[in-house]
Amino acid sequence: MLGTDQPNAGAPIAGPVFDVTEQTFERDVIARSHDVPVVVDFWAPWCGPCRSLGPTLERLAAEAKGDWVLAKLNTDQNQRLAQMFGIQSIPAVKAIKDGKIVEQFVGALPEGQVRTWLKKFVGDPSDDMVVAAEALEASDPREAAARYRLILGEQPDNTTALFNLGRLLVLQGEPEGVATLRQMPPAAPFYARAQALLPLVEFFALADSAPVNGGGSQARYIGAARSARAGEMRAALDDLLSIVMHDRAFGEDAARKTLLGLLAALGDDHQLTGEYRRKLASALF
Repeated sequence: MLGTDQPNAGAPIAGPVFDVTEQTFERDVIARSHDVPVVVDFWAPWCGPCRSLGPTLERLAAEAKGDWVLAKLNTDQNQRLAQMFGIQSIPAVKAIKDGKIVEQFVGALPEGQVRTWLKKFVGDPSDDMVVAAEALEASDPREAAARYRLILGEQPDNTTALFNLGRLLVLQGEPEGVATLRQMPPAAPFYARAQALLPLVEFFALADSAPVNGGGSQARYIGAARSARAGEMRAALDDLLSIVMHDRAFGEDAARKTLLGLLAALGDDHQLTGEYRRKLASALF
């Protein structure tokens, strides 16, 4: 448990951004951290990177609307506290919750990385917006896409909304979907899945093809495309697996390649991915 032996002074601070000293640290940081996470920015006037990071933290704290608060501590004026926290380089940022340090970093991180860091101990309201948009995809895909655009308008670096929007547009046969998925940063968690979707654009477009008479591989392949476009992935995977098992040469091994592409797009954590990788392996070997 953190603490200081300095007496409290002055009135409590109520805003999202405030200065703290050795005299007010116990009350405004430690005690307050039992109600809301307190991010402490250790800075100094002469520190160039501090002047870069400080405004970012202040803007994000105001944007959070009370989900967390920012305490600014001038290390030149509060050297004893800086020593107590082992500050050797600034800017140094520490998140305190329930009287304990729960996360920390040193240096002037870009805003996107700061947002990611904050999510480790503070819920992001946009997460609820993404969940709400995902729930609309099946019943009202256009409204879902509109909500993803709204999220991206406020948070351009929200890669979950970016991937979901691109995926949804590709499934709808919208050319914008490819351009959206190509905006995915290589370091983003959804990058591999976004790349896996790009070669499938022509496959999804088959959902609009005219029906094929009979029950051959072409008809089954188009049926798989329609199922995938409708979000019925198990049915799509079953059709593709059937083609692999009975007509491997169809479309120069198109069914196998498409099946693997769909699994990559679903991601390793999806419940169908492991199941159908095993089924495909059994069919091939």
